[in-house]
Amino acid sequence: MALTVDDGTARIVGAVEERSARGIAAAVSRLVSSGALAPGARLPTVRRLAVALDASATTVSEAWGQLGRLGVIEGRGRQGTFVTGPIRRSGPGRYRRLTAPAGRYRLDLSTGTPDVALLPDLGPALARLDRTTLTTSYLDRPVLPELEAAVRARLPFPAEAVTVVDGALDALDRLATQHVRLGDRVLVENPAFPPLLDLLDLLGAEIVSLPLDGSGIVPAALSAALELDPVALFLQPRSHNPTGTSMTVSRAAELAALLDGQDVLVVEDDHSGAISGADDVSLGAWLPGSTVHVTSFSKSYGPDLRLASVAGPAAVVDALVDRRLLGPGWSSRLLQAVLVELLADPVAAACVEEARTTYASRRALLTTGLEGRGVACGAGDGINLWVEVPDEQAAAVALASHGIAVAPGAPFVWAREPVDHVRITVGLVATDHDEVAAEIAAAIGSTSGNGTPRRSR
Repeated sequence: MALTVDDGTARIVGAVEERSARGIAAAVSRLVSSGALAPGARLPTVRRLAVALDASATTVSEAWGQLGRLGVIEGRGRQGTFVTGPIRRSGPGRYRRLTAPAGRYRLDLSTGTPDVALLPDLGPALARLDRTTLTTSYLDRPVLPELEAAVRARLPFPAEAVTVVDGALDALDRLATQHVRLGDRVLVENPAFPPLLDLLDLLGAEIVSLPLDGSGIVPAALSAALELDPVALFLQPRSHNPTGTSMTVSRAAELAALLDGQDVLVVEDDHSGAISGADDVSLGAWLPGSTVHVTSFSKSYGPDLRLASVAGPAAVVDALVDRRLLGPGWSSRLLQAVLVELLADPVAAACVEEARTTYASRRALLTTGLEGRGVACGAGDGINLWVEVPDEQAAAVALASHGIAVAPGAPFVWAREPVDHVRITVGLVATDHDEVAAEIAAAIGSTSGNGTPRRSR
């Protein structure tokens, strides 16, 4: 009697919840992550698995291709296809598509960065620093006590633990790496911050996108997604990049009620911080034991400070601190001291308040000018506008011909939306707002076929 070779077919069929290429790839990824398919294990042929799943061979082949690009499996010719285990590292593909080449445009609105003219002057804060070192041991506390106190005073909920890292994206990287494994399902907003999508892709996560409305994540979408047993939810609570959406208190309460009792880590990226015109609303007010709130100081006090606070459950924050001991150890206490000075300085506070007001005015002026010419922008807050266009690529090219650079919308979008968009950093438009709006509207209108940009449905 011939021996039956265990090629994992039954286990894969049992793990597949969606017979699409992505669903099959995600199922195999989860099996590899759990050890059910160990490195070196032989996998079924494309034809055998397709028959077992009642799927097309093309679908299974596409799934195998996705896993191969991640480095999870490899083909060995006539020997077959085998599990390799670790993910092959990739780069920030979506992130690199956002900004235009430096110096090629008279108005670069692709960057998503603050206007340097609106940042506080660091000179006085630097001059007030003591000449002595702020570090006595490599095992000193990672956060200056004065900075921790200032951070806690500004938090939207009383967190168990607080630390400081090198910017919001550093925080997202460390939290995702710490909590997301190959094949895990992770919930994100749609659209979302492109570097986050790059990061989760790199980790081999199965991304589940959630639509937004004017108040935040749509509750019905979150409720349905929780049936998939996700491990984490990443969201931007205010001045969402790119849409400008800010979560309302009532929406936060709805989402928290759905998440209550679920084993889901909530990671909030408050990337705009003090320049946001919206309140700092957090799910941590209802779910302090499962919410991590990341606050960036880059847009409000200076990108070169490279500082963001991470506040949340001690088990999560302390694990992040411990892992950093094997890398950078801590964020520069010199820069922390500068931030302490800025946070306590009434002149710097007035500067940040003026920046917040100025950004709101610039956004309102550009929005009024664009919508008055038929360009759909949507309401919101922050330094960016999410602008609907007839054709994303054509709009970017047309704007470039006017000397204006914008960010394409596709890198922000996981689940494709029915209409195209571009992101415009209107916070960098300091003057001539109506003229700039007229140029943008004319360029976008030239791509619609009839000269009139279409409105949101």
